[in-house]
Amino acid sequence: MKKIINNPKAGQPIGPYSQAVLAGNNLFVSGQIALDSSTGNLINNSIEEETHQVMKNLGLILEEANLSFNDVVKCSIFLKDLGNFLKVNEVYGSYFTEGNFPARETVEVSKLPKDVNVEISLVAYMD
Repeated sequence: MKKIINNPKAGQPIGPYSQAVLAGNNLFVSGQIALDSSTGNLINNSIEEETHQVMKNLGLILEEANLSFNDVVKCSIFLKDLGNFLKVNEVYGSYFTEGNFPARETVEVSKLPKDVNVEISLVAYMD
């Protein structure tokens, strides 16, 4: 069974895709950027602030599916500049508790939607 998950408090999709799709016990969350849903503006004064907004959007989508960061099994991080890895990693890591880190890859890409610096997608598992 497949169910579309959308949280209007998270940054809304900028194309023909869903924020997330629940398929069986797996939640597949589309890549999120630092869109503030209340203003529609990008939050990108610093890479740390931008990453926090991305993680906040991911958290809101997880919450809509009655999940949390503790249920995340896989993340993909896309950076425009791998030189920001340590700063992004520090913010990202603060959202996971008790060493409950998911599998992950981090890659540098030449361009991201709306010319953002970071985009993160994830897969979560529901017991």
